[in-house]
Amino acid sequence: STTPAAAAGSSATVQARKVSGRRTVRYEPCDDLLRAAEGAVHGNVQLLGNWSLGQILTHLAMAMEMTIDGFPMRVAPPVRWIARLFLKRRAIYRAVPAGFKLPRRAAKLLPPENATPADGLQRLARAVARMQQEQQRSVHPVFGKLTREEADSLQLRHAELHMSFVIPETAPAPAPDTAETP
Repeated sequence: STTPAAAAGSSATVQARKVSGRRTVRYEPCDDLLRAAEGAVHGNVQLLGNWSLGQILTHLAMAMEMTIDGFPMRVAPPVRWIARLFLKRRAIYRAVPAGFKLPRRAAKLLPPENATPADGLQRLARAVARMQQEQQRSVHPVFGKLTREEADSLQLRHAELHMSFVIPETAPAPAPDTAETP
């Protein structure tokens, strides 16, 4: 199933910070993320959050594209200063906590509701290829100027957050062979 938990029998929005059953993932090269995304699209997954798999993959691709091309928003100077001082290293090198809600003015960062897994995967693959090939990184609206390595690491931590809500359904274990061997 690729139906978000919020849509599976309820119209209530899932509070991401309170979701249990999320998995721990760590991606180091972008190829790890791409393999996980391909597995999710071509396999069966359970989604624990509010977004569909297509929305998650599209959002990750959009964020990577903006990392190269520039972000469509600015953040107030006091917020930037506090974030750079207290959150930058954590966001780049450690797991990003769930539950952050984007302000309305950041709506351009939200994926369309009709994003399909196949389209999201295709867009993500193009974004990953660009991240690997292009040196340029734009100034981050919150954390400011980042090195290529820092910007790429931030994107992978961001991907880990969203992909932690995508739970691959494991195939049932084969029945034990009960036939006796001679």
